[in-house]
Amino acid sequence: MRCDIPVPHVENPTYGFQLLVKRVFDLFASVLGLALLTPLFLLVAVAIRLESRGPVFFKQPREGLDGGSFTAFKFRSMRIHECDETGINHTRSGDPRITKVGRFLRSTSIDELPQLINVIRGDMSIVGPRPHVPNMMSSNQTYRNLVSYYDYRLAMRPGITGWAQANGYRGDASDPALARARVDHDLAYIQNFSVLLDLRIIAKTVVQEFLRGTGS
Repeated sequence: MRCDIPVPHVENPTYGFQLLVKRVFDLFASVLGLALLTPLFLLVAVAIRLESRGPVFFKQPREGLDGGSFTAFKFRSMRIHECDETGINHTRSGDPRITKVGRFLRSTSIDELPQLINVIRGDMSIVGPRPHVPNMMSSNQTYRNLVSYYDYRLAMRPGITGWAQANGYRGDASDPALARARVDHDLAYIQNFSVLLDLRIIAKTVVQEFLRGTGS
């Protein structure tokens, strides 16, 4: 997929209309998804509480559209006293902070499903650049210092999934090369955005993460 740096002004005459369709789709799919997934949410909530004390949901500040801040929701996958609200301490393979239930939730990306609430609230979209915590780090430096064009990724609402994640760029972000690749994929998505591309990303995410369990 083509990606020029910096992100040019979007000149597609249908861009605004497609953004409107995207928002309508987000609302419809999120409301329907929450309704259909209620039994799963209840089972997950019970499993989390049975394994460890603490709240079912984990809340964390994230950067959204144009750099605005919002609170993102996830199912808690770590023991409450080891949760990191700053997001600075990246999770790694075999991370001992993650519970057994949490490991399953993360491998299937079920832990991200409460963000459907964020979509309804307008904080997020189903597809878009993944929302980072403020001053997101990679290799002991912030993304903004590592990637000079980083803020261009804030031109669209963040997503539950995105082009980077659909292409395997998720999980540990401590490698600077992988961090840059994620940002480049985010910008490629923004430049080439279309409703059809969103549907393609959703399909890839369902196959790779929910069915194959490649999340982390």
